[in-house]
Amino acid sequence: MTVRTRFAPSPTGYLHIGGARTALFSWLYARRHGGTFILRIEDTDLERSTAESVNAILEGMAWLGLAYDEGPFAQSERMDRYKEVIGQLLAAGKAYHCYCSKERLEALREEQMARKDKPRYDGLCRHRKGPPPEGVSPVVRFCNPLEGAVVVEDMIRGRVVFANSELDELIIARSDGSPTYNFTVVVDDYDMKITHVIRGDDHLNNTPRQMNILRALGAEPPIYAHVPMILGEDGKRLSKRHGAVSVMAYHEEGFLPEALLNYLVRLGWSHGDQEIFTLDEMIRLFDARDVNNSATAFNMSKLLWLNQHYIKESRAEHIAPQLAWQLGRLGIDPAQGGPELSEVVTVQRERAKTLKEMAEISAYFYQDFAGYESDAAKKHLTAAARAPLARVRAVLATLPSWTSEPLHQAVITTAEELDIKLGKLAQPLRVAVSGRGATPGIDQTLYLIGREATLRRIDRAVAWIEQQDTSAEGVA
Repeated sequence: MTVRTRFAPSPTGYLHIGGARTALFSWLYARRHGGTFILRIEDTDLERSTAESVNAILEGMAWLGLAYDEGPFAQSERMDRYKEVIGQLLAAGKAYHCYCSKERLEALREEQMARKDKPRYDGLCRHRKGPPPEGVSPVVRFCNPLEGAVVVEDMIRGRVVFANSELDELIIARSDGSPTYNFTVVVDDYDMKITHVIRGDDHLNNTPRQMNILRALGAEPPIYAHVPMILGEDGKRLSKRHGAVSVMAYHEEGFLPEALLNYLVRLGWSHGDQEIFTLDEMIRLFDARDVNNSATAFNMSKLLWLNQHYIKESRAEHIAPQLAWQLGRLGIDPAQGGPELSEVVTVQRERAKTLKEMAEISAYFYQDFAGYESDAAKKHLTAAARAPLARVRAVLATLPSWTSEPLHQAVITTAEELDIKLGKLAQPLRVAVSGRGATPGIDQTLYLIGREATLRRIDRAVAWIEQQDTSAEGVA
């Protein structure tokens, strides 16, 4: 049997982090077994489905690297096929027209609930005879078996049994002829020869209904695996209040796709105590049967730890274009001047947990900053620092080579000449050229900023110190 899995999101918003995990599990299962991964867009809800949402799903899948082998198939383009199958079921007596009014159905529901019965259709029209009522557009209901049970051998939850007597006479076509969700899913899985369905456990109650329709079509149902939901750290269903839930929001916040994939695969699945997985390892080791059957909590601290691991361990050339994108969001185009991005990554990778953070602490390499960090300036840009800064500026201006070694030596030599501790020069110099109290080593910082910007910023700092002194004298 050739394994065929599918990811079938509804385009009513962004690609949710839970959907991304489901897509990943389906993708990994297909890849491990040499199978086919299909992308299907379930867009029959025309009022809520949008082209923007479809694009958001495709963008999220592409960013994560979850390439599909077939698709994307849109349900909205398969309406003729759904109507054809509905006709087949009606002709075979496996579906029927229901003319019951909304008022009758509401009254029936109230009676059943008053008796504490499970609300469901009573089958009045299943054996209806005679001409149809005039002026009534009927729905189409599936003839669900009245006896026996549906057994779901779930790869995650084990055996789950549903009595057919507990299942409703499912509407498969509305009064306007449009097919319903549970029906379109069945036809799609049937036509696309899906062998394994990995999806959220909120669909478990739909599974026996879908299995019965598949068997009515003469098909053997696929194997199911219902993945437990993702919870927030407070134990409640993951939502915006817990932070980002859109896949592309993690991109915007500076996470690497490989870090997010590694984190998602560990949400409910494990392989011993291993925490870090390459994509090849995920493919080789993942099995849906090893997914935990209980909900799992999203831990942002763990994701940040993983992201920093990948930032530190990845090649700088791999990180560089993604850092460029983050710098672009700050209005900086690295191609217009400044240090090589890979060099910036090398000196900053230990200092940032996200690429957004790395861009923010690296902006001064590419553009002059608006002002100094208040505490850093108060501590280091003092009157005592003015003369050392002026002296080191003169030394730096004469250097024939602007590289780390001579820059490092120039700062040391200047401190020795002035008979001050190295920190009394290096820290004011650091604040003067970066506006920050913490940067990479002073030689690396000066090298990456460049000669022209370094000298200009030292001049600016000296002038700022003089202005502060003048202001202080005026107050006195």
